[in-house]
Amino acid sequence: MMGLSSGADALADTGVHLVGYDRRAGVPPVTVQSWAAGERRGAVVPGAHAHDFLVLLFVEDGEDALRVDGHDWTLGAGDAFVIAPGAVVGPPDGHSPARVWAVFFPADAVDPGAAAPLASWHGHPLLAAFGSTAFGGHRRGGAQRLRVPDEDRPQWLAQLHELDAELRGRRDGYADAVRAHLTLLLVRLGRLRPGPPDDPGVEPLLAAVLDVVENRFREPISLRDIAAAVGLTPGHVTTVVGRRTGRTVQQWLTERRMREARRLLADTDLTVADIAHRVGYRDGGYFVRRFRAEHGVPPAAWRRAGRAG
Repeated sequence: MMGLSSGADALADTGVHLVGYDRRAGVPPVTVQSWAAGERRGAVVPGAHAHDFLVLLFVEDGEDALRVDGHDWTLGAGDAFVIAPGAVVGPPDGHSPARVWAVFFPADAVDPGAAAPLASWHGHPLLAAFGSTAFGGHRRGGAQRLRVPDEDRPQWLAQLHELDAELRGRRDGYADAVRAHLTLLLVRLGRLRPGPPDDPGVEPLLAAVLDVVENRFREPISLRDIAAAVGLTPGHVTTVVGRRTGRTVQQWLTERRMREARRLLADTDLTVADIAHRVGYRDGGYFVRRFRAEHGVPPAAWRRAGRAG
Protein backbone atom coordinates (compact mmCIF):
# COMPACT_ATOMS: atom_id res chain seq x y z
CA MET A 1 0.00 0.00 0.00
CA MET A 2 1.28 3.45 -0.78
CA GLY A 3 3.14 5.21 2.01
CA LEU A 4 3.87 2.13 4.09
CA SER A 5 6.58 -0.48 3.90
CA SER A 6 6.75 -3.71 5.84
CA GLY A 7 10.18 -3.92 7.37
CA ALA A 8 12.04 -7.19 7.53
CA ASP A 9 13.20 -6.58 11.08
CA ALA A 10 11.34 -8.16 13.94
CA LEU A 11 11.04 -6.48 17.31
CA ALA A 12 13.34 -8.28 19.72
CA ASP A 13 12.95 -11.54 17.73
CA THR A 14 9.37 -11.86 18.93
CA GLY A 15 7.90 -12.23 15.46
CA VAL A 16 6.46 -8.73 15.64
CA HIS A 17 7.29 -6.98 12.40
CA LEU A 18 7.98 -3.26 12.25
CA VAL A 19 6.05 -1.47 9.52
CA GLY A 20 7.85 1.69 8.49
CA TYR A 21 6.47 4.68 6.64
CA ASP A 22 7.73 4.63 3.05
CA ARG A 23 8.62 8.24 2.33
CA ARG A 24 8.55 9.47 -1.27
CA ALA A 25 10.41 12.53 -2.46
CA GLY A 26 8.06 15.42 -3.07
CA VAL A 27 5.04 13.53 -1.67
CA PRO A 28 3.50 14.58 1.66
CA PRO A 29 4.01 11.81 4.25
CA VAL A 30 0.30 11.23 4.76
CA THR A 31 -1.73 8.24 3.60
CA VAL A 32 -5.53 7.90 3.65
CA GLN A 33 -7.39 4.66 3.18
CA SER A 34 -11.02 3.65 3.53
CA TRP A 35 -12.79 0.37 3.29
CA ALA A 36 -16.44 -0.63 3.29
CA ALA A 37 -18.03 -3.33 5.38
CA GLY A 38 -16.79 -6.73 4.27
CA GLU A 39 -13.85 -5.45 2.25
CA ARG A 40 -10.31 -6.53 2.89
CA ARG A 41 -8.34 -4.00 4.91
CA GLY A 42 -5.70 -2.26 2.87
CA ALA A 43 -3.17 -2.15 5.68
CA VAL A 44 -3.21 -5.83 6.59
CA VAL A 45 0.19 -7.14 7.62
CA PRO A 46 0.44 -10.88 8.32
CA GLY A 47 0.93 -11.58 12.00
CA ALA A 48 1.45 -9.16 14.85
CA HIS A 49 3.12 -5.91 13.84
CA ALA A 50 4.00 -2.43 15.04
CA HIS A 51 4.23 0.90 13.19
CA ASP A 52 6.83 3.62 13.36
CA PHE A 53 4.11 6.16 12.48
CA LEU A 54 0.81 7.35 13.94
CA VAL A 55 -2.54 5.82 13.02
CA LEU A 56 -5.94 7.50 13.22
CA LEU A 57 -9.07 5.48 12.49
CA PHE A 58 -12.63 6.76 12.18
CA VAL A 59 -15.57 4.36 12.04
CA GLU A 60 -18.23 5.78 9.73
CA ASP A 61 -20.73 3.01 10.42
CA GLY A 62 -20.91 -0.60 11.58
CA GLU A 63 -18.68 -2.27 14.17
CA ASP A 64 -15.10 -3.45 14.11
CA ALA A 65 -12.66 -5.14 16.48
CA LEU A 66 -8.95 -4.58 17.01
CA ARG A 67 -6.31 -6.02 19.28
CA VAL A 68 -3.62 -3.58 20.41
CA ASP A 69 -0.90 -4.40 22.95
CA GLY A 70 -2.80 -7.48 24.03
CA HIS A 71 -6.12 -5.71 24.64
CA ASP A 72 -9.26 -6.27 22.58
CA TRP A 73 -11.22 -3.22 21.44
CA THR A 74 -14.70 -3.07 19.95
CA LEU A 75 -15.26 0.03 17.83
CA GLY A 76 -18.60 1.40 16.70
CA ALA A 77 -19.96 4.14 14.49
CA GLY A 78 -18.59 7.53 15.49
CA ASP A 79 -15.51 6.18 17.23
CA ALA A 80 -12.14 7.78 16.57
CA PHE A 81 -9.30 5.42 17.47
CA VAL A 82 -5.63 6.37 17.72
CA ILE A 83 -2.64 4.03 17.76
CA ALA A 84 0.72 5.37 18.86
CA PRO A 85 4.02 4.38 17.24
CA GLY A 86 5.40 1.15 18.65
CA ALA A 87 2.07 -0.31 19.76
CA VAL A 88 1.72 -3.96 18.78
CA VAL A 89 -1.33 -4.55 16.62
CA GLY A 90 -2.63 -8.12 16.55
CA PRO A 91 -3.21 -9.87 13.26
CA PRO A 92 -6.60 -8.78 11.87
CA ASP A 93 -9.00 -11.24 10.28
CA GLY A 94 -8.55 -9.50 6.95
CA HIS A 95 -12.13 -8.26 6.76
CA SER A 96 -13.94 -5.51 8.57
CA PRO A 97 -17.70 -5.44 9.21
CA ALA A 98 -17.52 -1.65 9.39
CA ARG A 99 -16.95 1.28 7.06
CA VAL A 100 -13.66 2.68 8.29
CA TRP A 101 -11.35 5.56 7.40
CA ALA A 102 -7.65 5.35 8.25
CA VAL A 103 -5.01 8.08 8.23
CA PHE A 104 -1.34 7.10 8.54
CA PHE A 105 1.42 9.67 9.04
CA PRO A 106 4.82 10.06 10.75
CA ALA A 107 4.95 12.64 13.51
CA ASP A 108 6.96 15.18 11.50
CA ALA A 109 4.15 15.38 8.93
CA VAL A 110 2.53 18.01 11.15
CA ASP A 111 5.62 20.23 10.98
CA PRO A 112 7.79 19.42 7.95
CA GLY A 113 9.73 22.65 8.37
CA ALA A 114 11.01 21.76 11.83
CA ALA A 115 14.76 21.94 12.31
CA ALA A 116 14.70 18.28 13.35
CA PRO A 117 12.12 15.52 13.07
CA LEU A 118 9.57 15.48 15.86
CA ALA A 119 11.24 12.68 17.79
CA SER A 120 9.74 14.01 21.00
CA TRP A 121 6.26 14.08 19.48
CA HIS A 122 4.59 13.30 22.82
CA GLY A 123 4.70 16.97 23.79
CA HIS A 124 3.34 18.36 20.52
CA PRO A 125 -0.12 19.87 21.13
CA LEU A 126 -1.56 18.53 17.87
CA LEU A 127 -0.53 15.01 18.87
CA ALA A 128 -1.76 15.13 22.45
CA ALA A 129 -4.31 12.36 21.87
CA PHE A 130 -1.53 10.01 20.76
CA GLY A 131 0.81 11.06 23.55
CA SER A 132 -1.79 10.37 26.23
CA THR A 133 -3.11 7.10 24.83
CA ALA A 134 -3.49 5.78 28.35
CA PHE A 135 -6.00 8.53 29.23
CA GLY A 136 -9.48 7.17 28.87
CA GLY A 137 -8.46 3.96 27.13
CA HIS A 138 -6.58 0.96 28.39
CA ARG A 139 -3.76 2.06 30.56
CA ARG A 140 -0.57 0.51 29.34
CA GLY A 141 -1.20 0.14 25.66
CA GLY A 142 -0.60 2.59 22.89
CA ALA A 143 -4.21 3.10 21.85
CA GLN A 144 -7.16 5.24 22.79
CA ARG A 145 -10.80 5.40 21.73
CA LEU A 146 -12.60 8.74 21.58
CA ARG A 147 -16.19 9.52 20.73
CA VAL A 148 -17.15 11.91 17.96
CA PRO A 149 -20.51 13.56 18.78
CA ASP A 150 -23.31 12.82 16.33
CA GLU A 151 -23.52 16.43 15.21
CA ASP A 152 -19.78 16.54 14.40
CA ARG A 153 -19.57 13.35 12.33
CA PRO A 154 -20.50 14.97 8.99
CA GLN A 155 -17.63 17.44 9.48
CA TRP A 156 -15.22 14.60 10.19
CA LEU A 157 -16.30 12.80 7.05
CA ALA A 158 -16.00 15.96 4.96
CA GLN A 159 -12.48 16.56 6.30
CA LEU A 160 -11.43 13.00 5.49
CA HIS A 161 -12.91 13.19 1.98
CA GLU A 162 -11.11 16.48 1.31
CA LEU A 163 -7.79 15.12 2.60
CA ASP A 164 -8.18 12.03 0.43
CA ALA A 165 -9.10 14.13 -2.62
CA GLU A 166 -6.01 16.32 -2.25
CA LEU A 167 -3.74 13.28 -2.00
CA ARG A 168 -5.33 11.70 -5.05
CA GLY A 169 -5.64 14.84 -7.19
CA ARG A 170 -2.15 16.27 -6.55
CA ARG A 171 -3.14 19.69 -7.83
CA ASP A 172 -0.88 22.70 -7.47
CA GLY A 173 -0.26 23.46 -3.81
CA TYR A 174 -1.63 20.11 -2.70
CA ALA A 175 1.20 19.48 -0.21
CA ASP A 176 0.21 22.60 1.72
CA ALA A 177 -3.46 21.65 1.46
CA VAL A 178 -2.73 18.15 2.80
CA ARG A 179 -0.93 19.56 5.80
CA ALA A 180 -3.78 22.01 6.42
CA HIS A 181 -6.42 19.27 6.29
CA LEU A 182 -4.33 17.02 8.56
CA THR A 183 -3.92 19.88 11.02
CA LEU A 184 -7.66 20.56 11.11
CA LEU A 185 -8.36 16.86 11.60
CA LEU A 186 -5.93 16.72 14.53
CA VAL A 187 -7.49 19.84 16.03
CA ARG A 188 -10.87 18.10 15.87
CA LEU A 189 -9.32 15.03 17.46
CA GLY A 190 -7.83 17.06 20.29
CA ARG A 191 -11.26 18.45 21.19
CA LEU A 192 -12.77 15.03 21.78
CA ARG A 193 -13.30 13.46 25.16
CA PRO A 194 -12.12 9.91 25.90
CA GLY A 195 -14.56 7.10 25.25
CA PRO A 196 -16.85 5.62 27.88
CA PRO A 197 -15.22 3.83 30.81
CA ASP A 198 -16.15 0.37 29.56
CA ASP A 199 -12.99 0.18 27.49
CA PRO A 200 -10.80 -2.87 28.24
CA GLY A 201 -8.65 -2.62 31.31
CA VAL A 202 -10.51 0.32 32.82
CA GLU A 203 -11.99 -0.77 36.10
CA PRO A 204 -14.64 1.43 37.75
CA LEU A 205 -12.27 2.80 40.39
CA LEU A 206 -9.73 3.89 37.81
CA ALA A 207 -12.43 5.47 35.68
CA ALA A 208 -13.74 7.30 38.76
CA VAL A 209 -10.29 8.66 39.62
CA LEU A 210 -9.73 9.91 36.08
CA ASP A 211 -13.20 11.45 36.04
CA VAL A 212 -12.26 13.45 39.14
CA VAL A 213 -9.06 14.57 37.43
CA GLU A 214 -11.00 15.60 34.32
CA ASN A 215 -13.71 17.45 36.21
CA ARG A 216 -11.58 19.16 38.86
CA PHE A 217 -8.09 19.71 37.39
CA ARG A 218 -8.81 23.46 37.33
CA GLU A 219 -8.96 23.43 41.13
CA PRO A 220 -5.90 23.32 43.42
CA ILE A 221 -6.68 19.72 44.37
CA SER A 222 -4.33 17.14 45.87
CA LEU A 223 -4.10 13.35 45.95
CA ARG A 224 -5.96 13.44 49.27
CA ASP A 225 -8.81 15.41 47.66
CA ILE A 226 -9.06 12.97 44.75
CA ALA A 227 -9.03 9.96 47.08
CA ALA A 228 -11.75 11.52 49.22
CA ALA A 229 -13.87 12.14 46.12
CA VAL A 230 -13.88 8.40 45.32
CA GLY A 231 -14.25 7.36 48.98
CA LEU A 232 -10.88 5.65 49.43
CA THR A 233 -7.56 6.26 51.13
CA PRO A 234 -4.75 8.00 49.25
CA GLY A 235 -2.61 4.88 49.59
CA HIS A 236 -5.23 2.64 47.98
CA VAL A 237 -5.78 5.05 45.10
CA THR A 238 -2.03 5.39 44.56
CA THR A 239 -1.60 1.62 44.42
CA VAL A 240 -4.45 1.00 41.98
CA VAL A 241 -3.57 3.83 39.61
CA GLY A 242 0.13 2.99 39.70
CA ARG A 243 -0.45 -0.70 39.03
CA ARG A 244 -2.89 -0.12 36.19
CA THR A 245 -1.21 2.80 34.45
CA GLY A 246 2.42 2.92 35.50
CA ARG A 247 1.88 6.57 36.47
CA THR A 248 1.00 8.39 39.66
CA VAL A 249 -2.21 10.30 40.24
CA GLN A 250 -0.14 13.47 40.37
CA GLN A 251 1.33 12.72 36.95
CA TRP A 252 -2.16 12.30 35.49
CA LEU A 253 -3.24 15.55 37.11
CA THR A 254 -0.18 17.37 35.79
CA GLU A 255 -0.68 15.95 32.29
CA ARG A 256 -4.26 17.19 32.18
CA ARG A 257 -3.30 20.61 33.49
CA MET A 258 -0.48 20.94 30.97
CA ARG A 259 -2.80 19.99 28.12
CA GLU A 260 -5.20 22.76 29.09
CA ALA A 261 -2.33 25.20 29.62
CA ARG A 262 -1.07 24.53 26.08
CA ARG A 263 -4.55 25.16 24.71
CA LEU A 264 -4.87 28.47 26.57
CA LEU A 265 -1.40 29.60 25.53
CA ALA A 266 -2.19 28.88 21.89
CA ASP A 267 -5.78 30.11 21.73
CA THR A 268 -5.92 33.07 24.13
CA ASP A 269 -3.96 36.15 25.19
CA LEU A 270 -4.32 35.40 28.90
CA THR A 271 -1.26 36.12 30.97
CA VAL A 272 0.84 33.24 32.24
CA ALA A 273 -0.32 34.04 35.77
CA ASP A 274 -3.98 33.88 34.70
CA ILE A 275 -3.41 30.58 32.93
CA ALA A 276 -1.70 29.19 36.04
CA HIS A 277 -4.80 29.93 38.09
CA ARG A 278 -7.11 28.52 35.44
CA VAL A 279 -5.33 25.17 35.44
CA GLY A 280 -5.23 24.76 39.20
CA TYR A 281 -1.96 26.37 40.32
CA ARG A 282 -2.12 29.02 43.02
CA ASP A 283 1.57 29.84 42.58
CA GLY A 284 2.39 31.17 39.11
CA GLY A 285 6.09 30.60 39.64
CA TYR A 286 5.52 26.93 40.42
CA PHE A 287 3.39 26.60 37.29
CA VAL A 288 6.23 28.05 35.19
CA ARG A 289 8.69 25.58 36.71
CA ARG A 290 6.35 22.64 36.11
CA PHE A 291 5.71 23.74 32.51
CA ARG A 292 9.45 24.09 31.85
CA ALA A 293 10.08 20.64 33.32
CA GLU A 294 7.46 19.11 31.02
CA HIS A 295 8.23 21.03 27.81
CA GLY A 296 11.82 22.24 28.10
CA VAL A 297 10.84 25.90 27.79
CA PRO A 298 8.74 28.27 29.94
CA PRO A 299 5.13 29.02 28.94
CA ALA A 300 5.85 32.41 27.37
CA ALA A 301 8.56 30.97 25.13
CA TRP A 302 6.28 28.09 24.13
CA ARG A 303 3.59 30.58 23.13
CA ARG A 304 6.02 32.73 21.12
CA ALA A 305 7.44 29.72 19.29
CA GLY A 306 3.97 28.47 18.41
CA ARG A 307 2.79 31.82 17.09
CA ALA A 308 5.99 32.37 15.14
CA GLY A 309 5.47 28.97 13.51
